[in-house]
Amino acid sequence: AILPQAFFDSRPRLRLHFPGVCSFLLGAGRFCSTVDVASQQYVCQVDATGKATEMPLYRIWGSKERNPHIRAFWLNTLSFFLAFLGWYALAPLGVYVTASLKVCENQLYPPAEFPKRKAYLKFKNVDKQLFYCRYGKNDNKNPTECKDVPATIAKAPLCGANAASASSGAIVSNLGANTSAVACATTQMKNKYNPSVLPKCVCTAGTECKGVIDNAGIAGVASTIFSRSIFGSLLERFGPVNVQSGLLVYGSIVVASASLISAPWNFALIRFLIGVVGAAFVTCQFWSYLMFSKNIVGTANAVAAGWGNLGGGFAQFFMVKALVEPFIKTHGMTDDLAWRVSMLIPAGCYLICAVAIQTLCWDTPNGRRFHISELGKTNSFSVKDYVEVLKDPRALIMIYQYGCCFGAELALNNVLPTHFQTYFQMKSGDAALAASSMGLMNFFSRAVGGIASDWLNKRFGFRGRIWAQFICLFFEALFLFLLGRCSDEHPWWYALLALLAFSLFCEACCGTSYSVVPFVNAKQVAIVSPS
Repeated sequence: AILPQAFFDSRPRLRLHFPGVCSFLLGAGRFCSTVDVASQQYVCQVDATGKATEMPLYRIWGSKERNPHIRAFWLNTLSFFLAFLGWYALAPLGVYVTASLKVCENQLYPPAEFPKRKAYLKFKNVDKQLFYCRYGKNDNKNPTECKDVPATIAKAPLCGANAASASSGAIVSNLGANTSAVACATTQMKNKYNPSVLPKCVCTAGTECKGVIDNAGIAGVASTIFSRSIFGSLLERFGPVNVQSGLLVYGSIVVASASLISAPWNFALIRFLIGVVGAAFVTCQFWSYLMFSKNIVGTANAVAAGWGNLGGGFAQFFMVKALVEPFIKTHGMTDDLAWRVSMLIPAGCYLICAVAIQTLCWDTPNGRRFHISELGKTNSFSVKDYVEVLKDPRALIMIYQYGCCFGAELALNNVLPTHFQTYFQMKSGDAALAASSMGLMNFFSRAVGGIASDWLNKRFGFRGRIWAQFICLFFEALFLFLLGRCSDEHPWWYALLALLAFSLFCEACCGTSYSVVPFVNAKQVAIVSPS
């Protein structure tokens, strides 16, 4: 329901002057009053063009005519969140998928028949500190065989039945290097290979399994690059409401189709098709630009994109902890069936959100449908627009810098679940939780970048935005280097701490980028945003 005008007029107006934070949390620190623009009255304060000059996110009441800004913000953010949820839904399920496709190293090459596979020879159980090569490898860096059983153990008589069933790994661990004290040996101790330490699916670096997962991840990112480059022209022609809802309907089809994956080639194909929904980011930025004024657009872009990007981190643990594992443990599904059924959940969410956008939102503050004149242009998209953007060195610099922050985030989000699960040998649910930390940092880190950029812009002009961008890029690079130095010789939480620090500056850098983009070329913002 729409509150009466008397409600707003009777409320005291608290004026706070810290831009960004107050605008984001409290709507510029005051209750929204109506402003007459083009014969319309809005719930929020607006400028002469009808764009909101504040962000009172809790004020969700009002019709489409009176409150287009906050309605658009929330459904814009939610649709972006769901797009990333579906886009990254398969990332934490990579080992489940490859096990279903039977491309795990120990499925293709059973250890009993192929004991000398390099993936086995180099394998180490991180938790128990046990090795596949029970007595060591012939070469630590490039092994071709395990060391032979020590002569004292090979010549020792077999132990009794009880000892033979004991954990040979524990026995050897207790003996350490002092094998001369062996009075008897179990059958396992007389075997230089220890296949019992291998997980259900060996998917370490250099295996076909790892290659299948990596190729699918690359396919998912490649399609996003292409789709983002054309979505600017679609937005100018059809407007954000139609484009975003149409993209979600498309996404529901391809995400649901993931449950039918049956071979490595269609695994990569499905990831490629799902990657198109990553273009939801373009609508997110464009729609925010249409709804919010320049004084707050940096914060609006950063918050919408940051909270939307939470979907990527949320997917990492939601798909495993909330769907796959309960389906297996509570409902008795097989691993293969559980991950396939799980893919139907985000697909259904896509359809619900698409209907909500069509029924509850407008393209612009002043009209149901967007018109190209909103950008100060008289003609819609042409190839010349792309040429104009690419001729601008400022646009090229932003493309490079955004690749350094969001590109790095994309790359890591695709590999982190498998990395923690195979490299640090964490359980699938724990690995998903660790990997999700990067995406969940978006809850505040991108907003921090946008708010900082808006604040520095007020203090130092546009150069303040440039300094915010530089600082975030510098510390992002520093912590990415430290993350790369974390090996499995250290506890997994070393890598997690480095990841959190990297994520803070990486995602804040995305926020500072969003606050710069609207000023690169205002007339071509639909093309500059996806670039």
